[in-house]
Amino acid sequence: MSQRAWVAAAIRMIEADFNRSADTHLIRLPLPGYPGIHVYLKDESSHPTGSLKHRLARSLFLYALANGWLREGSTVIEASSGSTAVSEAYFARLLGLPFIAVMPASTSPEKVAAIEFQGGRCHLVESACTINAESARLACETGGHFMDQFTHAERATDWRANNNIAESIFKQMAQEPHPVPEWIVCGPGTGGTSATLGRYVRYGRHHTRVLCADPETSVFYDYYAAARKGCADPALELPGGSLIEGIGRPRVEPSFIPSCVDAMAKVPDALSLAAMRHVSAVLGRRVGGSTGTNFVGVLRAAQAMREAGQGGSIVSILCDSGERYAHSYYDPDWYARHGIDVAGADRAIAEAVAGGALAGLPVCGDV
Repeated sequence: MSQRAWVAAAIRMIEADFNRSADTHLIRLPLPGYPGIHVYLKDESSHPTGSLKHRLARSLFLYALANGWLREGSTVIEASSGSTAVSEAYFARLLGLPFIAVMPASTSPEKVAAIEFQGGRCHLVESACTINAESARLACETGGHFMDQFTHAERATDWRANNNIAESIFKQMAQEPHPVPEWIVCGPGTGGTSATLGRYVRYGRHHTRVLCADPETSVFYDYYAAARKGCADPALELPGGSLIEGIGRPRVEPSFIPSCVDAMAKVPDALSLAAMRHVSAVLGRRVGGSTGTNFVGVLRAAQAMREAGQGGSIVSILCDSGERYAHSYYDPDWYARHGIDVAGADRAIAEAVAGGALAGLPVCGDV
């Protein structure tokens, strides 16, 4: 089979897989302390590979195929904290391609098992700061292709339409009391989702604003704050990785576009995980830590709306299931090892849900 014929067949397989998949649900989440403000979660855990990153992986594979970067038999390599690698392993197996995930050694064993279940191989490194360089080295060594989600996420997704997450949200909100959200809240990992959302609402001429909730150990919030002052440093780095898997980065990634975001909040890990537990209790099923980070952003947006005398809707993202974190976020010993105050954070979230102030949350931007 010629290269062009193989690419055409590969794209056809990915598109057929998409046609077999239904859209993800939009779930109404009660927020008792904020009457007149309706909150919704886009449940991305219902994708075939269980997370928001399924959309990204599909886009990255189509982008790589259309650019001629993938060939029959190519080894696909990705730098990931877990969920993107699970989804890319799925698409690599669909196309019959070997897959290697380069991940921090601290990645949850459930994610490692999910990657291996999809036929991928995990290459673990000690520092999250080295995953990109190690991925590039492996691509050179194997003659494969480094997908590089952190560079290509914002450009691989068609932000105007093509059933991206933004278009899906607005279609599903059409019959709600407040169909155009006041805020959409997401967490920055690659920056691809925030860029897609920000571009889509501007292109659609909606008044919706985008708030990014960044975890405690991540450079994005500081980079964003500096960018608003006109002095952003793209070389900004931190020595360690985020405790909240899937979001936050120790370096500024090319796919994070500050001008696509209207505001950012920097969320302490203890609050992210308390919010995760709250959402899990309300829904009756476990969600991941990044969903908790998003929910803290939702609370901050709701407070701003109430202070402005506004009603309306807020949409955020349920990024993945909590079943992937049984050995971390749902293990009491894990909290003890990391010195996290569970009881105090739970009280803070309960008070905020009831309408109280959410203290200790740095915010930058038009909130």
